[in-house]
Amino acid sequence: MTKAKLQTAQNLTRLGTESAFEVLARAEALKAEGHDVINLGIGQPDFKTPGHIVEAAVKALHDGHHGYTPAPGITQLREAVAADIERLRGVRVDPGNIVCVPGGKVTMFFAIMMFGEAGAEIMYPNPGFPIYESVINYSGAKAVPIPLVEEKNFSFDAEEVLSLITPATRLMIINTPANPTGGAVPREEMDKLAAGLEAHPHVAILSDEIYGQMTYDGLEHVSLLEYEHLRDRLILLDGWSKTYAMTGWRLGYALWPESLVDMATRLAINCHSCVNAATQFAGMAALEGPQDSVHEMVRAFDERRKIIVDELNAINGFSCVTPKGAFYAFPNISGTGQSAREVQDKLLTEAHVATVAGTSFGHLGENYVRFSYANSVENIRAALTRVRKIYN
Repeated sequence: MTKAKLQTAQNLTRLGTESAFEVLARAEALKAEGHDVINLGIGQPDFKTPGHIVEAAVKALHDGHHGYTPAPGITQLREAVAADIERLRGVRVDPGNIVCVPGGKVTMFFAIMMFGEAGAEIMYPNPGFPIYESVINYSGAKAVPIPLVEEKNFSFDAEEVLSLITPATRLMIINTPANPTGGAVPREEMDKLAAGLEAHPHVAILSDEIYGQMTYDGLEHVSLLEYEHLRDRLILLDGWSKTYAMTGWRLGYALWPESLVDMATRLAINCHSCVNAATQFAGMAALEGPQDSVHEMVRAFDERRKIIVDELNAINGFSCVTPKGAFYAFPNISGTGQSAREVQDKLLTEAHVATVAGTSFGHLGENYVRFSYANSVENIRAALTRVRKIYN
């Protein structure tokens, strides 16, 4: 039998991955061997989806919602999203500019592929969600990092960001509150960034606000949607995964500027046709129903945040600034004398604690390791006790 000799497209070699899933697979393999592994690596709430949301999906199935829907989502869902945007951000938007998709990554992929090609530049946060850089490279564009540094609490200096813009810049990606650092951009810097972008009308902005409802210490979430002069080139990314503990439901949305809605819809038709119908009804129930579970979950994350920061700062070689949002701590581990990957692997194999090396989020993540505190207080304390035994 002749052996296949397949030739795949060269651009696939530029496509990266999301290391949190690799760590998860290794952690599960250790569990299968009988080890007690505590997972502080994966970025998903440990809470269950609220019951009324689940029941809405079940009812939709019983009611016969089994078929295709319009590619951008059913009208009622897009109207619910528009109402939620107005409730949270104080801005009235056209439901017709909303495209619902199976998760936040789809919007990232669509936006980057719209603007990315050879000769183009796309700016992205570093350390940042790894899919940004991966898809930029895949598109053929040049990935230009926006440095997020510990000295600025993993925010950025707006003037420095603006100085990175060139005539070749097509898209700028902003993520606040941020994965993996937990950093959040304060209003002062966002005001400066928005004002400075007036001089660069050729630059589109993708504002990833998936953690927008997870801020602490009274810090307000500043949405770029608030800046009216940016709205004709702003893509707002949000969704249900984090806020409503719906990671496995695969439901997200983007608010697109009028000029890009048709293109985003066409990409959706070519890519996935539509989000499954029952999930869309669950999404409506999440937005229109009681929000108590959201507030309770954020209160729990806040408690865990304080505990994990204290625990991390008690470990030799570790130092951790207090995150302002999301559910990640990003301690500096340079005092251990080991690389981020070495610490990640040591914690997994010796302490049986899953974390993710900072370098999984870009080259500026060296000397850092991401800990997710989307786990119980009991597990967080137990995990950090194991880490302390290794390094103290």
